[in-house]
Formats: sequence, structure tokens, C-alpha cells
Amino acid sequence: MEDYLVKSIYKDGLIRAFAVKATNVIAEAQERHDTWSSSTVALGRTMLGTMLLGANQKGEDKITVRINGNGSAGEILVDADAHGNVKGYISNPFVDLKRNDNGEVIVNQAVGNEGFLTVIKDMGLREPYAGQTPLISGEIAEDFTYYLTESEQIPSAVGLSVQLDAEDRVRVAGGFMVQVMPGATEETIQFIEERLQQLRAISELLTKDGKPEDLLDAIFGEGEYKALEQLPVQFHCDCSKEKFGRGIISLGVAEIHAIIEEDHGAEVVCQFCENKYQFSEEDLVALEKEATRE
Repeated sequence: MEDYLVKSIYKDGLIRAFAVKATNVIAEAQERHDTWSSSTVALGRTMLGTMLLGANQKGEDKITVRINGNGSAGEILVDADAHGNVKGYISNPFVDLKRNDNGEVIVNQAVGNEGFLTVIKDMGLREPYAGQTPLISGEIAEDFTYYLTESEQIPSAVGLSVQLDAEDRVRVAGGFMVQVMPGATEETIQFIEERLQQLRAISELLTKDGKPEDLLDAIFGEGEYKALEQLPVQFHCDCSKEKFGRGIISLGVAEIHAIIEEDHGAEVVCQFCENKYQFSEEDLVALEKEATRE
């Protein structure tokens, strides 16, 4: 089934929610980075959370989420935009911690509970906006919730799920973000809180033919909300040989010349998508000439 995200608003217009199913997106990230179980879930949850934040952006705005914890997975970096595009990587893709008694993959030890979640918003201004909060659990959904409430001052609830099958491949992935708008009554807030407390597991709601709308039905009640937009989501990396060529130019003439003399060529690997770009000696000589002119 197609991966997509739904933007919605509660019937009183003062609670908004975003829900996403992105099983194929997270499965592609797992395949590209060859991640093991804990790394797959940690990266997948971060990608889901970033997609939900990205859906709240406008036009060509972009958002970057960086999680730097003290766990064995190292840094997690994810980019998303307002059009459903997302890409990400994890520093250590080979973390596979034993599962708990419920068979769930252990994530917080891989991420760590000391460190920071940083959100950078590129809105086309001279300086991007950056907000940062400490990690509170390493479970990622709780860390996104804490960031939104503390840094952006928006009372929120975030739920993220990446469930693996018996062979540690992505079985289902999705999540939601609920936000309270100014003017919401205590009665409405309490109602939504109670619905969230009673919410069935995300993976259960999305398994097989489950859709993002099934999450929204569970949060608000069927027919109690208005769907505003449906947005396809996909793993998309905008890397190119030209971009990496500009990066090589920035190294400077001396460094490029050293690469030519020692290696007679170069291979550059994109950290986000693992695509490889080959630069022949002739390519490097041309880049060296460009660097000379700058």
C-alpha cells in the first residue's frame, strides 16, 4: 500500500493531528543502510517524527532533526520537507540489542538518555531557526513530545512505531502527532488525553490494510475530525555528482592536488542514501582548475 500522511483537525478546530504510514519508506532506509534491529527502529522512528514535523512546514521550507545521545547507535540525522520527502542516516547501523520480554526491540539503550534532540528549520532566511532540548528517554517519541512542548511551546503528543518481523525486516511503520491549539477547552484536552491513553498499539492499527485514517479514527473518533490534506511520503535524497563536485572544490587546490597525486581518482559515498559517485583523475583535474579560479 502507498505510504502517505494525513493532516487533520478536530471538529472544534482547536486540536490538529498528523498521522502517517511509511512502511516502505523505512524499509528502504533499512535496505540502503543495512541496519540491524535496534538501529533500524531508532532511525525509523526519527524519520517518522521528522516527517510529521516536516508536514507542518510550508513551501520549500526544510527541517533537520539531529539526535546525539550517549548510546551505541551514535548520531542520527534526518532531513524532511513539506512535500513528504525524507532522508536519514545513523552513525552506527549495526546495533542489535536483545529484545525485551514482549519481543520488542530495545531502542533507548541504543540511543541513550543523555544528549540532545536538535531541530533546525531552514525557512529560506539568512539564518535557520534552531531549537534544542535534552533527551529524556531515548525512546524518541517521548523526546519529540518533550521538544515540541518545551522548545516550541505547543502542548503535543507524539507516537512512533517501527515493528520488525521475525527476520528483523520492517513489517509496519507509522505514527502520529497531536497538537493543542490556543483556545482549546480543558474538556476537549481531557477527552483527547483519555483517547490517547486508551489507544491501541500503532503497529496493530496499521498492520495489513491499516491506514493513517485508522490512527485518526482511534484518536478523535470516526467522523469527529476533518481531513485537510493527504500527502504521499517517500525516501528521497537530492545528492548528485555535481553537488559532491562542489564539495571537492571547497577542499582547496592543495588537497585536490594531493588526491590526484596519491589516488588518481576518488569515490564519494552519500551518507544519507549510500549512492556512490566516481571522480576520475580527469574529473579531479577539472575541479582543481575551478578551485584555482575561486
